[in-house]
Amino acid sequence: MSELGNLLGLEQAPLRIECYDISNLGPTDKVGSMVVFEDGLPKRSDYRRFEIKGVPGQDDFASMEEMLRRRFARLRTDAEDEPKRRRFSYPPALVVVDGGRGQLSMATKVLAEGGLHIPAIGLAKRLEEIYFPDRPDPLLLPRGSEALFVLQHLRDEAHRFAITYHRQKRARRALASPLDEVPGVGPARKKALMKRFGSVARLARADVAEIARTPGIGPELAAAISSQLTGGAPRTDGGGIDPDADDGPAGLEDAERRVPA
Repeated sequence: MSELGNLLGLEQAPLRIECYDISNLGPTDKVGSMVVFEDGLPKRSDYRRFEIKGVPGQDDFASMEEMLRRRFARLRTDAEDEPKRRRFSYPPALVVVDGGRGQLSMATKVLAEGGLHIPAIGLAKRLEEIYFPDRPDPLLLPRGSEALFVLQHLRDEAHRFAITYHRQKRARRALASPLDEVPGVGPARKKALMKRFGSVARLARADVAEIARTPGIGPELAAAISSQLTGGAPRTDGGGIDPDADDGPAGLEDAERRVPA
């Protein structure tokens, strides 16, 4: 830590460092990560994940700005709430952003607007260049430097944490169901509906009375489910399906896939 502080021109060793990274694959599921090292070691209890909400399309710079604004807003809020003594009520000794001048400019902008005098650097991946807000040329640390090792470990940990969160969000989206949008339909009721109807497609063809016969589903909730799945008024025409009827050995879904000889 002392070596790192000297190489970066800091007044003292950066005993608490926060590193930020953005992860996205296209315009959806944009996320950010904040990892914390204290005394050169990860402090995982202080890690935080951010879902980027206010940035349209794919814009790493704007996403970095949103994440940093939200984090340092918490710094000011927690500092005003001293009795709770939250762990983010004191600033880091160093901010590291994964990226070059563009990402670093977002960090310095947010810090300056918040009146926060916190040193910030950018760590680029290609040649491990270290960018400073007030220097025209990046710094290259010796490859065997312990200070560089700490920064690489910090940056890789931020990247890992962001990628893990991004994959979790993608997996949840892939498993999402239209039933998730219906207030009052939780995992237990969703399971009961799927057990009775077999699929969302069959459920969408059922009318309100048929849906309401599912255990735990009353007429009002059945109407909401039908409206959600049909995209309009709930089905009340009785022209759906009877899930309790015998569809034969193959069942209705298989029968629909049969092609006449």
